[in-house]
Amino acid sequence: MTMPEEDTNMGRALRGLEDDSPSVRLRAALAVGSAPDPRFVGKLVERCAIEPEFSVRDMLTWALTRHPASVTVPGLLRELRSERAQARSQALHTLSKIGDRRAWPAITRALLTDADDEVARSAWRAAVALVPEGEEPELAGTLATQLGRGGRETQVSLSRALVALGGAVTAILRAAAVDPDPRVRRHAIATERLLRDPEAGFAFAIEEAKRIMALGAAGREG
Repeated sequence: MTMPEEDTNMGRALRGLEDDSPSVRLRAALAVGSAPDPRFVGKLVERCAIEPEFSVRDMLTWALTRHPASVTVPGLLRELRSERAQARSQALHTLSKIGDRRAWPAITRALLTDADDEVARSAWRAAVALVPEGEEPELAGTLATQLGRGGRETQVSLSRALVALGGAVTAILRAAAVDPDPRVRRHAIATERLLRDPEAGFAFAIEEAKRIMALGAAGREG
């Protein structure tokens, strides 16, 4: 018996998502997103957790956003409990792109403070995208506990997330600017500078924070 052309195309696309060639996987993800079908969603979510190529992961996310949120969000929420860091990170990234606020309760403090930097960064972006009106101060308080964390990329991500929350972070940043940990103080001062002038750039803001801290230290010595 001859299989319907639709089923043949679906089988080809599913095999393409697992091909050894990144370019084949990329084209397969593009094809799936160009002709959305709920039967693909499970495989797309599954592939996000293990896909090694950034460009392919990005296309997988795009393909998922082309499907109804009612179909994609439940599977993505399950991935947030995965032991695999990439599964959590990519699910958070995709949820931020989908923008369905029903996912907000799943953006837990545990994810916002995840030991894996990529997961934490994805959680910060998702939280800022999904936070309900009125809950910004509580989110800002949680994010502020991560000030001083990691390298430049992680600190830039956190600063951007805090700045996106606007006035809700002002008092929190001022409190952190006198934290005993110099890394926290420097990051808080730089973020406050970015809040006042988003065009300043993180590198400039960090240098200004260092200058402010140095002047403060010199004043105390004097």
